[in-house]
Amino acid sequence: ALARWEIVHTAADLGRYLGLLLDLRPLPATDADLAAMRPLRATITRMAYGLAAGISPTDADIAVLNAAASAPPLVRALLPDGGTSVVAPTAAAALATLARDAVDLFGGPLRDRIRVCASDECGLLFVDASRPGKRRWCSMDRCGNLAKVRAHRAGRTAPDPEAAMRKAAILDQIRQPTEPSTKPTPGPETPR
Repeated sequence: ALARWEIVHTAADLGRYLGLLLDLRPLPATDADLAAMRPLRATITRMAYGLAAGISPTDADIAVLNAAASAPPLVRALLPDGGTSVVAPTAAAALATLARDAVDLFGGPLRDRIRVCASDECGLLFVDASRPGKRRWCSMDRCGNLAKVRAHRAGRTAPDPEAAMRKAAILDQIRQPTEPSTKPTPGPETPR
């Protein structure tokens, strides 16, 4: 089971959290936004872990997600320099945008590529966008590398018992004294 640490305690925490998620400044948020975020976050999390395990979402979870996605989302506007900016962002619009992104993911072609990190100590969700679809870890730099190092060390400290017996037999042959040979050993010829 995953340990859970709540990081969103107040409306201000929610505004900062949404700003980080969406690469925006902290958003204005109310207690009503905080109350709306918790069931939406739980629903998206439950659906993602379920889909990763091959379990279809419940009708109740689908209803919660669709209701959140039906609210007006964040709106982007084109700037004169060619960039974009979010027009009058609010926490409610950010939650609707995140819900719409979840609808796109859960109803799209990547639905079957939602995975849980294979590390025993992680459990993060990720979308496997690799070509073969065989990715196992959320990050090769962290979880994948640690798993490979552990497997290597486990293989080195607990060798194959048959390999150990073969090695012992070879060492026994090397240690056994051989009978002296009666044949002369060939050596370099001495010039006359």
